[in-house]
Amino acid sequence: MAKVEVKQLLEAGVHFGHLTRKWNPNMAPYIYMERNGIHVINLYKTVAKLDEANEALSKIAASGRKILFVATKKQAKDIVAEKVANVNMPYITERWPGGMLTNFVTIRKAVKKMASIDRMKKDGTFLTLSKKERLQVDRLRQKLEKNLGSISEMTRLPGALFVVDTMREHIAVKEAQKLNIPIFAMVDTNSDPRDVDYLIPSNDDASKSIDIIMTQVTDAIAEGLAERKSEKQGEKEGKEEVKAAAPKVEAPKTEAKAETKAEPEVEEAPAVEETVAVAKEEVEEKAPKKEAKKEAAPKKAKASKGDDLTKIEGVGPKAAEALTNAGLETFAKVAKAKADKMKEILTEASSRLAHLDTTSWPKQAKMAADEKWDELKAWQDKAKGGVE
Repeated sequence: MAKVEVKQLLEAGVHFGHLTRKWNPNMAPYIYMERNGIHVINLYKTVAKLDEANEALSKIAASGRKILFVATKKQAKDIVAEKVANVNMPYITERWPGGMLTNFVTIRKAVKKMASIDRMKKDGTFLTLSKKERLQVDRLRQKLEKNLGSISEMTRLPGALFVVDTMREHIAVKEAQKLNIPIFAMVDTNSDPRDVDYLIPSNDDASKSIDIIMTQVTDAIAEGLAERKSEKQGEKEGKEEVKAAAPKVEAPKTEAKAETKAEPEVEEAPAVEETVAVAKEEVEEKAPKKEAKKEAAPKKAKASKGDDLTKIEGVGPKAAEALTNAGLETFAKVAKAKADKMKEILTEASSRLAHLDTTSWPKQAKMAADEKWDELKAWQDKAKGGVE
């Protein structure tokens, strides 16, 4: 992914802030100067923060979690819908449905309703309805498609939230904070950066500015998805190699047996017995080594999975970093750790992580350590924010 330069951001008008009388004092560290009554954003800090956000987004995408994009303002909705659709991520460009995250179970029911209408049209049930009922169902389907069509494949809470204009999307920000979902956002000089985990100081009103930032962000996500795909392919090839190597271990034993049957003469029996004994010793020496290699391969694959703690529902990048620094870097260690102990670790790491509910983390980590991924996903789909 090519890194964006300050000159490109300058040409796109990313540096233009709001009027000085509308500024938020907490944005002072990211403001370069004031000119003609308008604040100018420091683009060098924008580049640094953009790189930091892109790195975190790439890791989340590589872990297999979804990133929900929210942009309902006129200048941003078309750009976000176009860019995000290319990386197959969910997005909200119409009205934010209240309780989208905090009441996700109800939102999923509305999405399932949309799917049931589609099934009615396929199996012919729709044609049995009266003309008035068909019209009502069609209108309901159009309304659901408009508001929830882009999140129809999002079966659980997203791994992160990306917001354009936190002032306008303040409800989405509050819901994400309540569930401890990491927030990425384009933050203008009139917004509060304290509400965001990964901020990108930039002009969130100009379409050119939004376009260049969204291009960089979606490129980072695409890179993370490509990395995940290559890792899966590597694991698949590794398993195939192990399976292909397994039959070769038993080959010398069959040869040894063939040699014993091929020598029927009684006179040379002692020599045959010595040959068989030597052959068996060679086989026994070679076989354990090959079996050890065969057993080593799955352990490597398991260790690489164990490092990604964000697969546990409720564990964000910052929480995962805090646990890793405390020595709980694998699923197996988290499974053995006590929930209260993890709570203490998070509280010491940051006051923003103190409200996290760690009750279910050992249970989820145990399923992940045992590689019961389907069972873990089923549990997470039923749970709400990682809480039963």
